Amino acid sequence: MTATLVKETSPPSAAGAGPARRPRRRGRAVALLFVLPALLLLGALVVYPVLFSVGRSFFDASGTRFVGGDNYAEMFRDPATVKAVRNTAIWVVVAPTLLTGLGLILAVLVEKIRWATAFKLLLFMPMAVSFLAAGIIFRLAYDEDPDKGVLNAAAVTVHDAFTGTSSYPTARARDGQGLGKADGGYRTTASVSPGDTLALGLVGVQPKDLPQGAEPAKAPAAGPGELRGVVYLDFTPGGGGRQGQVDPKESGLPEMRVEAVRDGKTAASTTTAPDGSFRFTDLADGSYTVRLPASNFSAPYEGVSWLGPALVTPAIIGAYLWIWTGFAMVLIGAGLSTLPRDALEAARIDGANEWQIFRRITVPLLAPVLTVVFVTLVINVMKVFDLVYIIAPGPVQEDATVLATQMWLVSFGGGNDQGLGSALGVLLLLLVVPAMVFNVRRFRRSQR
Repeated sequence: MTATLVKETSPPSAAGAGPARRPRRRGRAVALLFVLPALLLLGALVVYPVLFSVGRSFFDASGTRFVGGDNYAEMFRDPATVKAVRNTAIWVVVAPTLLTGLGLILAVLVEKIRWATAFKLLLFMPMAVSFLAAGIIFRLAYDEDPDKGVLNAAAVTVHDAFTGTSSYPTARARDGQGLGKADGGYRTTASVSPGDTLALGLVGVQPKDLPQGAEPAKAPAAGPGELRGVVYLDFTPGGGGRQGQVDPKESGLPEMRVEAVRDGKTAASTTTAPDGSFRFTDLADGSYTVRLPASNFSAPYEGVSWLGPALVTPAIIGAYLWIWTGFAMVLIGAGLSTLPRDALEAARIDGANEWQIFRRITVPLLAPVLTVVFVTLVINVMKVFDLVYIIAPGPVQEDATVLATQMWLVSFGGGNDQGLGSALGVLLLLLVVPAMVFNVRRFRRSQR
């Protein structure tokens, strides 16, 4: 009886296990067959270039002489590469932080408005624009010429609305016509007194640039106890006329500030009329000097040099924020929609205000999502190339360069040193891989 039981409970023989394993092996083979094209593509486009770049980084520019770690040492001796590393660090610290913060704020605020979907769509639309097109858009927007760059057009408009602007930045006095330079402006070389008249002729102003409402100049008539004069354009269209004298076809220069100066102090000031005339009344007897101050001739405000050496990196980061803010907002908004509403309602019932709920409940519960968004953006900014290469003008390209652009410039953009370029590529890979590994592990933990 015991022998019979042992025989019935014994494991199946190897011959019987074979048919059961064949379908499993066949399934694995079919799965491998389907995955093989993807593995081949991944090897050709990712694995092989990485291995080739690592090997190429140990050779010189020509690729024929083994130099060991010289290229890696050269990276940190080259000032341009050091600046690229510094700019990349600025990008990694500033851009993801600002984007995550903006995305969080917008995601919370969007929940409070009626047209939330339309608002999200508007903010997400820049993601549909390629970096090339976005770079061209912002290159034009940042143009220093106010007639082309929309930002400087707005800056000039606001500036001129509060401080005004000169109408005669190119005007100048003729030599020997009784006006001498003084503190950026002009003053009469001879003293004058009440009852005198002056004709102050200027040149260098094109008739088409005269202010609207300018009228023909008239020679001033003497007035008892008054100091009178005219500021005019000493130029007759079509030729003719006499230098230093007011001719019938010559135009007055309106809105020109004129000052009467005595003992180094301004005794009176006025502004010229449409025909360029001016007069000072109630002046005490004595000698005066008439001055046209420098404010009449100051160059117009041209706006901000957005793409200059000092602001080019923040300007490009601004363009990056425009593109990626919608991405951060949508991801964080998705995480926000999964928060337990009972916890938020319980906090409101307990008397917590919205700021306390946001700081002590919403943000801690969103920490995993915020981390994933931040790390994803860190990986992305390390590889930024298009915006920097397109927006930064040639003279400031080195001031805005990051590791990706420096790698291209060294390898193909004139440096022709693919050994050093490969070393830069390996450095960039080493910086990106830890962030990628962290993100993948974080994602796997959240899936569990």
